[in-house]
Amino acid sequence: MEWWSVQDLSHELKQPWVDGAVVMLRKDVETMPQVSPQSDQYPSVLLRNSMRTLEEVQATLQIAKLKEEDLQAVTHCLSFGDNAASGDYCLMELDETLCEHIEAGRSLIIRGDKDEHAVLCSEEKTYDLKMADTSNLLLFVPGCRTPDQLGDHPQHPQLVHAQIWGYANSYWELRRQRPRLKKLKKLLMESPYDGPPIGTQEEAPETKYTMEDLLERIQASREEIEAQLQNIHACEIEAVSVRPSVRLSVCPSVRLSVRPSVRPSVCPSVRLSVRPSVCLPVCLSARLSVCPSARLSVCPSVCLPVWYWRILDFDYELKLLGHVTQLVDSESWSFSRVPLKTCLEELGPLEPTAMIEHCLNCYGRQYNTEEGEVVYALDEDKVCRAMAQMLLQNAVKFNLSEFQEVWQQSVPEGMGTRLDQLRGLALVDRNSRPETISLLRVEDLPEDTLERFTALFSMREKWTQDDIEPYIHGSVLVCTLELRLARMLEAEYELGSVGVLRDLCGEKQTTGALLTKHARSSMQNGSKVYNSRRPVAT
Repeated sequence: MEWWSVQDLSHELKQPWVDGAVVMLRKDVETMPQVSPQSDQYPSVLLRNSMRTLEEVQATLQIAKLKEEDLQAVTHCLSFGDNAASGDYCLMELDETLCEHIEAGRSLIIRGDKDEHAVLCSEEKTYDLKMADTSNLLLFVPGCRTPDQLGDHPQHPQLVHAQIWGYANSYWELRRQRPRLKKLKKLLMESPYDGPPIGTQEEAPETKYTMEDLLERIQASREEIEAQLQNIHACEIEAVSVRPSVRLSVCPSVRLSVRPSVRPSVCPSVRLSVRPSVCLPVCLSARLSVCPSARLSVCPSVCLPVWYWRILDFDYELKLLGHVTQLVDSESWSFSRVPLKTCLEELGPLEPTAMIEHCLNCYGRQYNTEEGEVVYALDEDKVCRAMAQMLLQNAVKFNLSEFQEVWQQSVPEGMGTRLDQLRGLALVDRNSRPETISLLRVEDLPEDTLERFTALFSMREKWTQDDIEPYIHGSVLVCTLELRLARMLEAEYELGSVGVLRDLCGEKQTTGALLTKHARSSMQNGSKVYNSRRPVAT
């Protein structure tokens, strides 16, 4: 037998003492009438090393006035392990989709920098992590079996002994969340790609990111990051990675001492040069004895190429698009049938073929003709949108009528411009005289919902739903998943009706619900307008 005071037992379990709770869970606990010699204030507790017997269980049921026939025939007798502690395990509540994800052997990753709130990411979705407390003590019992795991229900009472590995009073609660992708463009804009180096010119050393680097820094799933990379027209560009190898150059007085078991010419990366014309390769386990004048020199050795994700400089992107549209015009091609092979042959001397193909992927849709030729259909909306951004980025405000005239002249002949092509890119002010238009990109607004509404209402006091909807509902994007599905089904994918990446609106949330929560509606000149529910500094 082993004597414990209630105070010591509570400290051992790292939980407050609750009379009766430990008696049912720990090794059979009995409160002794006498006082333990260890303490004069707390009653003592006797812990019996033997587990409960079936007779003791039946006696407990009688005391509790429970009928044995109303309960399962199998009784679990729980005991705490020697190293059970509350800090050894963390619980996480998973929905059915994530359970299947884990059971399939796939991973869930927690992402976030030190100054960010952590999120959980699967390969497709992002979830917010929130700690939820519970008044119940949650026990980790690996050996415990539920009724459906017992198989054939036994007819006679049985005891199943299971050990508690740990316990907790809280668990991680998951909630579907929008990916935090604004940081992605910010990182890539540190080193925008403006074309290959000219002649002997070398590219300036700048910070570049591989997909693995982005996954470490961006709080989003891989599929969400890939979709956003496509949305911002980023591409993977090959770069040469150089790894140095060490070469030891010494004076003629150097002495080489090699153990008998060492075979020379094993490691090619270490070379001992005695004279300029003599090189003796040795293995790393050789012992070198050199004079004080020995010198170490590093010689570069080229390794495998590394692929970095780069965002194209907008001027360079327009330059590529201009090459393509000029070629289409000179060859009198249809915008819906631009042959890839001919484009690469004609424009290859001007720009890298990989960049030409990337431009076609950004502003068109690839498909195969009946003859098997790879062709592209240029998207009128995307081309017109790029031309509008070029005009608007250099002006604070633009006279609307003048802008529409210049805009139409800047797009390729045969394409038509419409203001609805600029949703999420430009804002039209019809209350000013004359009417004006200015650049306002949805990706430049804050990601947080409250901050987004504050920024919008600080720009304009009252908004119509048509004006504000592009900045809270979604931005123009052809989702990677939709493209894959379209290709799998070999279906026509009309790029004119572009896909929508939900922005502030969740999967089951509408624009009206967001406006009701964060804005107040009123009527103005027969139209419904929205203004902020909170005071906003303009």
